[in-house]
Amino acid sequence: MPTPQGTILLFSKLLDSCYSTRNLRMLKQLHARMIITSISHHDFIRAKLVSSYSVCAQLHEASIIFTFTNRRSTFLYNSFIRAFSSVNNFSNSLFTFREMLRAGKPLDRHTLPPVLKSCAGVPALRLGRNVHVFVFSNGFDNDLANSNSLVTMYCKCGDLGSAHKVFDEMFERNVVTWTAIMSGYGMYGRCEEVFELFERMVRGGVEPDGLTFTAILTACSHGGLADKGKEYFQMMKFRFQLRPSLEHCTCMVDMLGRAGRVEEAEAMVEMMDAIPDEALWGALLAACKTHGKVEVAERLAEKIYARRLISTQ
Repeated sequence: MPTPQGTILLFSKLLDSCYSTRNLRMLKQLHARMIITSISHHDFIRAKLVSSYSVCAQLHEASIIFTFTNRRSTFLYNSFIRAFSSVNNFSNSLFTFREMLRAGKPLDRHTLPPVLKSCAGVPALRLGRNVHVFVFSNGFDNDLANSNSLVTMYCKCGDLGSAHKVFDEMFERNVVTWTAIMSGYGMYGRCEEVFELFERMVRGGVEPDGLTFTAILTACSHGGLADKGKEYFQMMKFRFQLRPSLEHCTCMVDMLGRAGRVEEAEAMVEMMDAIPDEALWGALLAACKTHGKVEVAERLAEKIYARRLISTQ
């Protein structure tokens, strides 16, 4: 029969398995077993439970256990901050971070990226700048995840100058870095900078991914550059062998629709592999309304009705 310490280690490993696989059913069974064996009150186990429930997006359960945990570690706070941030509950993420600071807990390199994401989501530029000070003062400015989060935060808060300053000072950049800065410039219609950054990234040997092309296509859509968008869409498929997702197709439909090329957008929907969703149909119908394409709108209405009829059978 295992010792109490052995039992704690055993359940700790099982909880780690739940955490990595996000297996909520197994987690609940383990939690029930730990209550029966009277080890669920152990602070180490509580920390593991909070982390596991958090990663499974069960924040109500995680909050209850967090409340009853006496010794709250940096790992525990990090898990809770990240959990709120991952479901876009930015206010609670930032509240937990402030609580962590008041408790005097040390920060590690995992603490600040979800905090910066929450600053971007609010948005809260002033707080984001204060968090930047924490990144620098704790020596995390050479950590790629922290630097990427800073670039994203500044971009989403509209401070492209600070975003580019962080970008320029980075010793290491990956596809996330390049995509973040491109998204920032694209958000504000600065398409030439987006195209230039893309060329620099590719010349530097960094392979673009699907999110990179989402950023570029979104920039083309906002900038009214339909032909340029089509060029990058073809490049994605044939040069970089990336299969277009529903999001890429929606960007293309929105782009062509804004340019009044509604029939072309309709043809793209017919040829795409992905199943159209409400956002894509909405973009196409909005374009029909803007450009007075009544016949196309009628055809689309019939297709939407037919698809919904099939899905209910």
